[in-house]
Amino acid sequence: MPRNHSAPPLPRPRGVWSAAVTEALLSGCVPSAPVGAGGADPYGEDLQLALYTCYELHYRGFAGVDPGREWDTALLSVRASLEERFLAALRRDVPVPEPLDGLLAGLLVQPAGSDGVPQFLARRGTLEHLREYARQRSLYHLKEADPHAWVLPRLSGRAKAAMAAVEFDEFGGGRAERVHARLFADLMADLGLNPGYGHYLDDGYAEMLALVNAMSLFALHRSLRGVLVGHFAAVEITSPPASRHLARAMARTGAGPAAQHFYDEHVEADAVHEQVVRNEVIGGLLDDEPELEPDIAFGVAATSFLEDRLGRRFLARWAA
Repeated sequence: MPRNHSAPPLPRPRGVWSAAVTEALLSGCVPSAPVGAGGADPYGEDLQLALYTCYELHYRGFAGVDPGREWDTALLSVRASLEERFLAALRRDVPVPEPLDGLLAGLLVQPAGSDGVPQFLARRGTLEHLREYARQRSLYHLKEADPHAWVLPRLSGRAKAAMAAVEFDEFGGGRAERVHARLFADLMADLGLNPGYGHYLDDGYAEMLALVNAMSLFALHRSLRGVLVGHFAAVEITSPPASRHLARAMARTGAGPAAQHFYDEHVEADAVHEQVVRNEVIGGLLDDEPELEPDIAFGVAATSFLEDRLGRRFLARWAA
């Protein structure tokens, strides 16, 4: 039986759901929904870690876990229960009060007096703040663009061609040293962190796990292809202004050339991507399937909702 020895170890459980999934993967047993866990917090550590662990089987897997468990029907059944609870919570908690064009335009406007995480780091962040930020964001950036590639077979025409063009840039334009996930690993090394894939999973906040899980959830379901495109648009549109602040933070604190380069690269690349995603990916998809506009809008709003939750977690910790 082949094993993936380069994959990260299984994470430490944080409750009954994550313990059930971890035990099933370690022992090869058939998992089942834990008794009395129906009231699990859909945004809580336990459910989100269990869901992340299930999803990771579709990425790099875990050391000592049979790769064949990716399609274990019992695990997929448990994953479906977790997904349903998470998605139902997002649909309940994320209002989409305006048309898609208004949502997209709103992403480009920074409210007066706002002081989000990038602004805080640019003005007052220390190297330790930047290290904590990078440890958390590594759960996303070390698989950057991977889940979005799953939408390509579900698109056609203009939308497919434009999405493939953006993904080509994300994967380094054919140069391994320029793959964005590699650039983030270089950033981590500059900050004195371990750049290993999944190394900081045990440190991941519930809010960070939820953000990464939403990306995987939208990507793995063809019925949510419009939601994934909305998520991707939100990421690309908000990246350039945030990256400018983060590049300043890296320069001000002397974090290192690779650390600053990662965000400088995103200022330039994502400014172009933002236009391509809005005009070609979304425009092409709506030409083909106009009925997906509410799904795209939901993807934009859900991404903003989850990013705001994560931002509040960072700022509350740093204020304390």
